[in-house]
Amino acid sequence: MKLTHAQEAMAAAIEDQWLAAAVQTGDATREAAEKGVRDSYLLAGHEAPDRIYWFGSPRAGAVAVALLSGRLSVPDLPPAVTPPAVTPPAASADPVAVTAASSSTPSTSSAAFAAPPAASSAPLSARVVAAASPGSAASGGSGPGADLLAEVVGELLRQGWVPGETAGPSLRRQVRTEPWAAARRAAVETLGSDGWAQLSAAAGRRSWGLVMDLIAGRLRLRLGEDLAAAFPGDDGRAARMPVLDAIYGQHDGPWLSTFEAADRLFPEAGLMTGLAGLAAVARNAGWWWANETAAVLTDRPTTLTRDNVGRLHRGEGAALEFRDGYGLWAWRGMPIPADLASELPALTIDRIRSEGNAEIRRVMLEHYGYDRYLRDAGARKLGSDETGTLWYLDLPGDEPLVMVEVVNSTPEPDGTSRIYWLRVPPRTRSAREGVAWTFGLTAEEYQPLVQT
Repeated sequence: MKLTHAQEAMAAAIEDQWLAAAVQTGDATREAAEKGVRDSYLLAGHEAPDRIYWFGSPRAGAVAVALLSGRLSVPDLPPAVTPPAVTPPAASADPVAVTAASSSTPSTSSAAFAAPPAASSAPLSARVVAAASPGSAASGGSGPGADLLAEVVGELLRQGWVPGETAGPSLRRQVRTEPWAAARRAAVETLGSDGWAQLSAAAGRRSWGLVMDLIAGRLRLRLGEDLAAAFPGDDGRAARMPVLDAIYGQHDGPWLSTFEAADRLFPEAGLMTGLAGLAAVARNAGWWWANETAAVLTDRPTTLTRDNVGRLHRGEGAALEFRDGYGLWAWRGMPIPADLASELPALTIDRIRSEGNAEIRRVMLEHYGYDRYLRDAGARKLGSDETGTLWYLDLPGDEPLVMVEVVNSTPEPDGTSRIYWLRVPPRTRSAREGVAWTFGLTAEEYQPLVQT
């Protein structure tokens, strides 16, 4: 079939709705998301999960899945035994509270952690928290991995997890991949291959680029890198594996939109029936994991900042940030270190000059302003003509910064004339040549009748 203009417009409107869901920030709608999870399991022919756990970010969710699936282990625990008779504490003392509080305090003597595991009468949950606490020998010491492990273990326990309880194998294939494949086969049979291709372009092509390429793809890549850095050796591989099993929740909107548009065109075909649970989660939560006996869900981000073409972009903090503090720092889509983001508001000429990484220096220059940097760093004037003024500045370890200063010949409403700065190739030798280059012309070819 061939879609009419009205049908294409309908598909585009559905894509807009799913795009809005894909970039929505704020807490998840947990009750609706959990119902969607249970429906997804049932539609796939599985019993609903026994437990559903919630975490503040995909990073914490991935570590939780690694723990629940047995890939990442909770540190060895001291055995539980009946303690020998000792002088009883004061009647007002709470031995469990004392044990838990002391074991989770980072300032506890390192000698105590260096000794072999001693028998303990503390409850199992308290001993798990103690073993996973940053600084303990069992947790691997201190650092981002130990901190994250302790946070995830504590959150699992708070939500009712019993140490040793596992979630079973991943059901991503059964819950997500197979329903998608079945729905696609049915859609192609219903619309024909040409009709399906046309509908996919009308209902999903734009949002796929904006969401999957510029947000979800960047998050997936950075998440793997961060988990590898946080956990050494085999633990790093174990922590990264769940990233491959993630279901993207709200970021699945770009392909769900096409199926919803197809379902709207042919409601009798039931094209969204097998995807209803996945769609419910996507409308109400972030990334999630489906395992045999437990599901792990995450909240949507609290912050999402993009530039005018949809790239992650922010100079004053994380461009994509989650409730538990995890985030991605980016400038015009390029990942940048978190400490660089804190530097940007107070950049100096010397700091920019001293940066050895050319890509990071370009980020600094964009934030500082090329025109401002030319003035403050003492750029050399190469010449002027009727088109503008050409400026030149050496950049250590990079190509020279060459720009044309152009004055808009059409005054602003207040009578002033706006100044524009055009970056041109380093080989440029005149302002006319530089301005002509921006139009794809040579200096000789550039002969404007009227300048505006």
